[in-house]
Amino acid sequence: MASGGDDLQSPKKRKHDAVGKPKSLAKGGDDGKKRKRPSDANVARGGGGGEVKKQPVTAKEKRLAAKEMAESRKKKRKQNYSLEKELTVLWEKMRCHSVSKGERSKLVSEALHKMDGKYLEITGSHVTARVLQTCVKWCSQSERDAIFEALQPDLLILSRKKYAVFLVKKLIKLATKKQFEWFISTLHGCVAKLLRHTIGASVVDCAYQRATQPQKRRVLLELYSTELQLFTDLTAQKTHSLLETISNLGLQKSSVLQYMTTVIHPILEKGIVEYPIVHTALLEYFTIADKTSASDVIRQLIPLLTQGSSIIDGDEPSAPELQNKMKAKKKRLPEPLLVQIMNTREGLKIGISCLKHGSVKDRKKIIKSLKGHIMKLALSDYGCILLISILSIVDDTKLVTKVVIQELAKHLKQLIFDKNGRRPLLQLLHPLCSSYLPPADLACLNYRVPSLISKDEAPESTTEVITENRVDVATNKEQDGSEGMHSANDSKKDPLQRRKELLMKSELAEALIQTCVENVGELLRTNFGKDVLQEIAVGGKDSVLEGMTDRIHSLHNAIASDAARPKTEDTEHAFDNYHSSRVIRKLVLESPAFAAILWKEALEGKCETWADGHRYL
Repeated sequence: MASGGDDLQSPKKRKHDAVGKPKSLAKGGDDGKKRKRPSDANVARGGGGGEVKKQPVTAKEKRLAAKEMAESRKKKRKQNYSLEKELTVLWEKMRCHSVSKGERSKLVSEALHKMDGKYLEITGSHVTARVLQTCVKWCSQSERDAIFEALQPDLLILSRKKYAVFLVKKLIKLATKKQFEWFISTLHGCVAKLLRHTIGASVVDCAYQRATQPQKRRVLLELYSTELQLFTDLTAQKTHSLLETISNLGLQKSSVLQYMTTVIHPILEKGIVEYPIVHTALLEYFTIADKTSASDVIRQLIPLLTQGSSIIDGDEPSAPELQNKMKAKKKRLPEPLLVQIMNTREGLKIGISCLKHGSVKDRKKIIKSLKGHIMKLALSDYGCILLISILSIVDDTKLVTKVVIQELAKHLKQLIFDKNGRRPLLQLLHPLCSSYLPPADLACLNYRVPSLISKDEAPESTTEVITENRVDVATNKEQDGSEGMHSANDSKKDPLQRRKELLMKSELAEALIQTCVENVGELLRTNFGKDVLQEIAVGGKDSVLEGMTDRIHSLHNAIASDAARPKTEDTEHAFDNYHSSRVIRKLVLESPAFAAILWKEALEGKCETWADGHRYL
C-alpha cells in the first residue's frame, strides 16, 4: 500500500502541506462573492471580450450614468427623439417675451422646416405638440394655411387626442372664414359624438363660441333629431328654438324628446356640463321635457354642479388617507362647477333652475358648495343674479346667513361701490326693482322649467304642458309615484320676514348703516354707491329696517352735515354734484324726517345762496 506512490498521504502530511497555501476560491467568483455580470451597456459597447467600463462610484457618476441610460432608452422608444430635442431648444427661444419679432419669425420658420411632413406624428407628443401650437400662433398666414391643409383630413381625429386638442382649438381660433366654414361642415353628423367625449367636447364648444348665429343653429339642430343630423338641408332654419323647429318641420315631439334624452344623458353621466353649448341644449330640452324627464336631469345636474366644493359642517372624513384624497381633489377642482358656469346667461339659468326646482336638501347642498366663493359671484355679471335668487328663495335663513351674508358683511364697502356687488344688498332693501336690475336679469330671476311649474303659478301659455303631468296636492307626488320638485314660490316663509331675518338678525343692516355713515360723502357723489345710501336712508321697501330709526336718523344727520359744508375748490358741493343733488331731492320727497333735518342743518337762513341754480328748485 505504501509503495503506491505519493497519491496516498497521511492526514498529518496533508495538513502540514496545506499550511501557508492560499485558500481555494469559492464557487462562482473571488473571495466567496457572487461574480457580477458585465452590464448591458458595456456589452453593447463591445464588452465581454474587450475592456470593461469602470462602474460609477460617486453619487455624481451614478447620476450621469442613469441619465445616459435614460437617454439611450428614449432614443429607442421615441422615433423623433432627436428632432424633439432640437425643437425644444428653438421653442425656449421663440416663446421668450424679450425676443424681437424678426428673430421670432426666423425661429418659427426654422422649427416648421424641421417639422415639415411630420405634423401628424408630432401632435402625439406633449412637447412637440406645444411647439407646433406656438408656431401656429406666431407664424405667417401662409405658413398657418400650410399647417391647416396638412392636418385638415385628421382634425376630427386629433380633436379626441389628449395633447393635440389644444392645437386643434388654436387652429380653429386663428382659422380664416373659409377654413372655419369647412370645419363647421365637417362637424355635421359628429356633434353629438364629440360632445359625449371628454376631450372632444371642448373642440365643439370652441367652434360654437366663435361661430355666427347661422352656424350655431346648424350645430345645435343636430342635437334635436335624427332627421336633422342626417339631412343638411333641414338645418337651414332662421331660428334655433326647438319648439319653432318642431312646428316648422312637422317633427314629432315624442321622437325629438326621446332622441334628445339619448344625447343628453350620456353627457350628464360623464359630467361634461361646463360648456355653453351644453347649457343651451339643456334649456331647449326643458321646453319639451315632461315632468319626470326634467326632474331626472335636474337631479343629475346638482351633484355635478357642486363638485369641487370645500367640506364644511363636519362632513370631512376622519381617516387620514381620505383627507389626503380630498386635499388632492381640492387642488384639481378649486371651485365648484356652479361658480365656473356663471359666465353666460345660459349657465345662470341652469343654476337658477336647479335652485328653484331642487328639493330643500338640494338647495342646502348648493349653498354649502358656494362657501368661499361668494365674493367672486357677487362681483360678476351673472353670479350676483344667482345670489339674488338664493336670497329670494331659500327659507333656511340661518344657513344663508352663515354662508352668504357673513362673507358679504366682510367686504361691504367694496360691494356698495361696485356695479354688480351692490345688487344682492339692494335686493334685500328693495326686491326686484327695475331701476337696479335690467329686464334681461329680471327674466332670468323669473325663469322656470315649464313642466315643473305648479298649477297655481302656471301662466296661460304653459297650461297645456302642465296638465300632461298632474300632481297630487295631498302627497306632492306625480301619478307615477315620483316625488315632486319644489318651485321658487313654494317657499313657506313670508318674503318680508325672510328679508328682516337676513338684514336684522344677521346684523347686516347695522353694518350697512355704519359703512354709509363713515363714507357718506363718497357715497353721495358716486353713481352706484348712492343707490344703497338712498334705500337705507328711506328705511327700505315695506319698512324692512323698522326698529332701527335711531341709526337711520344718524345717517340723515351725516348726509345733512355733508350738505351743510361750505363750498370748496377741492370737493364739489353736495348740491352741485350731479349724483348727490338727485339723491338729496329724492330723500326730501320720500322722507319727511330727513327733510326736517336738512332744513335745520343746511338750508335754514341760506336759501338765497342756493336759489339761483336749477338743481336746487
